[in-house]
Amino acid sequence: MSHPNDPGVDDPSESPAAGTDEGAERHPKYGARIRSFVVRPGRMGTGQVRALAELGPAFILPFKPAPMDYAAVFGRQAPVVLEIGFGMGAATAQIAQTLPDHDFIGCEVHEPGVGALLKLIGEREIPNIRIFQHDAVEVLDSMIPPGSLAGVHIYFPDPWHKKRHHKRRLVQPPFIAKLVKHLAPGGYLHLATDWEPYAQQMLEVLSADPDLENTATRPDGYADKPDYRPQTKFEHRGLKLGHGVWDLVFRRRG
Repeated sequence: MSHPNDPGVDDPSESPAAGTDEGAERHPKYGARIRSFVVRPGRMGTGQVRALAELGPAFILPFKPAPMDYAAVFGRQAPVVLEIGFGMGAATAQIAQTLPDHDFIGCEVHEPGVGALLKLIGEREIPNIRIFQHDAVEVLDSMIPPGSLAGVHIYFPDPWHKKRHHKRRLVQPPFIAKLVKHLAPGGYLHLATDWEPYAQQMLEVLSADPDLENTATRPDGYADKPDYRPQTKFEHRGLKLGHGVWDLVFRRRG
């Protein structure tokens, strides 16, 4: 099972780089810095390298500790959706084409994934995507104005299968509370996973947040896959093998 975006919480007992940033936000329970990713190496194809060089300056946003002006970035007023950990970007590109009246900001530190999405942007001439090659938590804290997002997408984050690694999972109450603060009233949070124990944790965490309401009508609390989310190749293979996929769609109470 491969989850290239690998979001989670750094564990200072197992990562030599974790816990060294002075002033970084800490997980209230575990004392580790809350981060949206774990960096892992990857190979770059020639097309990805070219896309980074040619399209990066136009579509990769520089990180700076100042609130974004969405209209200035995209050249229009439109609902803005943040995606955390877009992997290789195929779903992001398709969603942006499916919803051309929305603007999309993707956060991904995995450079091959950034290059792959830029390549798709160039090939398909997709105007409504911008990228942060930076930690999504820092982007949220420093650049996303509170109450400004129409939606947040988190698809197939690393499930950290081993029980001793569950604390690394991205979907924890402190992080969800942070996301809710950046959603506009009525804004939605859409998560998807192919690991049922993680789906159960997601459902528990989201259901416990007093500012969120579940949009699902199914008795199990999970949502039917929205039409805008494409089925990935990885997901398709899993479904053919009988593996499940769970979508969760919650909205911020108005």
